[in-house]
Amino acid sequence: MLQTLIHQELLGHLMSARFFAAVIITLLLVVANTFVLIGAHEERLADYNQKEAVNREAVDATPTYSILKLKVQRPPNPLSLFSAGLETRFGSDLDIAFDSVPVLSNPIVDVRPEEEQWAFGSVPSLSSPGAPLGINNPYLHLFSQIDLIFVFQVVLSLIALLFAYDAIAGDWETGTLRLVLSHPIGRGSVLFAKYIAAMVCLLLPVLMSLLLTLIQCSFARSVQFGGDDFLRIGGIVLTTIVYLSVFYLIGLLVSTITRRAATSLMLCMFLWVILVIVYPNWSRFALNPEGDIRAEKRSAEQQIAQIREKADRERHRFLANSPLKGEPPIFSESEAFPGLFSGSGYFFLGDFPRVNLELKDTAHPLVPHLHRYYEFAAPLQIRNAEEVGFVGQRLVTQTTLRQARWDERLMKLSPASLYTFATAAWAGTDLASMADYIQTAQAYRRTLIDTFHERDAFASQQWFAPNQGDIDWSILPRFHFERAEVGINAQRALPELFLLLCTNIVLFMATFLIFIKVEV
Repeated sequence: MLQTLIHQELLGHLMSARFFAAVIITLLLVVANTFVLIGAHEERLADYNQKEAVNREAVDATPTYSILKLKVQRPPNPLSLFSAGLETRFGSDLDIAFDSVPVLSNPIVDVRPEEEQWAFGSVPSLSSPGAPLGINNPYLHLFSQIDLIFVFQVVLSLIALLFAYDAIAGDWETGTLRLVLSHPIGRGSVLFAKYIAAMVCLLLPVLMSLLLTLIQCSFARSVQFGGDDFLRIGGIVLTTIVYLSVFYLIGLLVSTITRRAATSLMLCMFLWVILVIVYPNWSRFALNPEGDIRAEKRSAEQQIAQIREKADRERHRFLANSPLKGEPPIFSESEAFPGLFSGSGYFFLGDFPRVNLELKDTAHPLVPHLHRYYEFAAPLQIRNAEEVGFVGQRLVTQTTLRQARWDERLMKLSPASLYTFATAAWAGTDLASMADYIQTAQAYRRTLIDTFHERDAFASQQWFAPNQGDIDWSILPRFHFERAEVGINAQRALPELFLLLCTNIVLFMATFLIFIKVEV
């Protein structure tokens, strides 16, 4: 009997106009949007390759170790076609230098003179939203954020409600429900049959659109999926099914309560607008969590000032026992230096000035003292940058990330937001994946410093003098960022997926408990 009910419900859905409309609308939106997304991805990839070439040329043209500033990039994620997440909202470039530490955000606005405005100069900002890389057409930019998950989230959730609003109320009005229950079949079986048939019909446009998307991607040479990527796509499909199930059960619950199809439809539309459109956007403007953020920023600024003062005292103690006179880094006031350097090249590229001076007399008696000073000063700069970076990261955790977690907790009250977070975690475009990129850049910086130590770069004349021979920059380690393993993606998506599953169970149980008491 259950199989007969499922067959009848399934046939009724497949022959309905709403199923035909669901398939046509979903496929048209997905195919058209995939075309735009692939074009945007190709432009981002071309921009990435161009910047890589420019960065390599800039490194080859760098004359001294001290002014080396590497730029690393996060390659475009092909799974951003499915869930853009934060992929195009975060920057992809990071500056890597021995005296700067890349972190996630730069929340402090410094008020020092322009040449010294680097309170977090060693803490490059990645959190400022901007246009997707490589997109010059404003209309492409307009549509580039509408990923495939957005289509499923908005369109299919609405269709799920349209499949469910009259599932019980419509049958009750027409008398079909009384006829079905007159047979020896439980009410739970009736609900289960309606649920299975509707979910099969909702799954069909998802799988069909996914197949068309993969076919389109197969013709694009810039989009290459690996074996793990297909597992991630499978996770996205699983999350989509669970998400659509939530909205179907919401509609089924409303249909069970109201008993009138028209009333059920209006209430379902109201809930859809609230849960999908209104609440996820409203929750982003929620109040800040408790705590004085300005006080935390002032405290961080004071700590940074103390770190700098400590570094200045160490430099002064070192110079007190050195014949070098004047202001570092070039000591231009020393009477013994006239004629030693050509020009007076120094500039700020972080908390400390960088040196770029042509050395005329390598046998000058003060040259060894210069070597010893820079050998002492460079590690001091490194330590200073790491201490400032630690303070900056802690401030980001206490302010920006705390606010993000607060907003995330509020947004999770909507199944649409849960779906967005879960699919972004599967695709590797969530906040945790952005943090992975920062950690990779930090590890790369430490490797760069180790390479400098191995080459004894801090004590060499090539540290500050560009006329002491060309530097072999082939010794530099290559930066390579790999996305997290699929198991880690699954762990990050599991909390939201679990909440969606729990929501399904609660909705089905509530519907069942109400339905068994309905008089027909």
